[in-house]
Amino acid sequence: MIAGTDKELKLLDKASAEFSKKELAPNREEHDNFPFSPFFEPVLKKARDLDFFHIMLPEALGGIGQGVTALSLVLYNLCREDSSLGTIVFTHTAAMETLLAAGADNLIREITSQNDTAEEPLLAFPVFNNPEEIPHMATYAVTETGYTLSGSVDYVVLATIGTHALLPARREGAQAFSFFLINMGDRGIRTGDPVHSLGVHACPAADLELDTVTATLAGKEGMGASYFNKMADRMSVAAAAMSAGIMKGACDEALAYSRGRFQGGRAIINWSEIQMILSDMIIKNTNARMLISRAGQAVDAKENGWEDSARSAAAYIQDAACDLTTWGIQVLGGVGYMKDFGQEKRFRDAQHLQALLGLAPLKKLAVIQKYLNG
Repeated sequence: MIAGTDKELKLLDKASAEFSKKELAPNREEHDNFPFSPFFEPVLKKARDLDFFHIMLPEALGGIGQGVTALSLVLYNLCREDSSLGTIVFTHTAAMETLLAAGADNLIREITSQNDTAEEPLLAFPVFNNPEEIPHMATYAVTETGYTLSGSVDYVVLATIGTHALLPARREGAQAFSFFLINMGDRGIRTGDPVHSLGVHACPAADLELDTVTATLAGKEGMGASYFNKMADRMSVAAAAMSAGIMKGACDEALAYSRGRFQGGRAIINWSEIQMILSDMIIKNTNARMLISRAGQAVDAKENGWEDSARSAAAYIQDAACDLTTWGIQVLGGVGYMKDFGQEKRFRDAQHLQALLGLAPLKKLAVIQKYLNG
């Protein structure tokens, strides 16, 4: 696991690992059938009760006040068994971090104060997009009393279960964008059917159509890119931890299967070809864990160049997860493609999670552009 040093980190590590084994692993295949089967609401409620959604929120705003290392511990353990719940936690946290980057503490207090149940409201957010990469997005208009949003927003994660949504929007004809908070219960919002995506099936997402929906500006107009990038710098390590969790789950299943599968009179783990694949899997998995641990420390301590460290770690580990889950299928042979085992789901999830916070190729191009620009 990713190393946790203080008492609170160890408690989060233990709680999330035990929760994942008990609540996620036994019903992974059933949960993955969403939206064609019921949503795992009881599991989500238990995750809320364990404060998985409060980890990085400051104590003054009702959170635990931990850093990205703590969140990475929890996401690593969740995604080791089923990355759908990890993506739900990541989405809500990323939206909150964007509000914090915008200095919109008042909006966070407003959201939580409107809660009349024991459950924390969830924030919907298009977390698989970088708004700077989107040529077409919703538009906003200024009214006498504030702002309204109109237009479409594709693939808004948690749109069907979120109480509020944090959305990017531009003025008509403008290049810069801003972030706005809307109440998902307001009139003028049409939520599409849950999207059946490549991976993380149990993390619901849907397209939104907005018709002059009342909205509240987060931060300042035209500063959306700055707020998003501040959030993405911190959350990149958490995204990497999700992919590393998938890698660990794939390694565990490949090792267990190869010990129990016999061919030619001996367990296939004794075949040199299988041993070479397993060795590559273990090496990538070990390196990913070490890299996340070090990158998390750099982010939390705000070491010099921590932003580049976080984004580079995420790009490297998300690539490695795609390779490793492919090898995980190969170890299982033909049954690796069957839903009875977890490898084909991990393969899909690893591919899908590459797009967290923006398309993978564009995130890599941003790295070289930054260096070329000095």
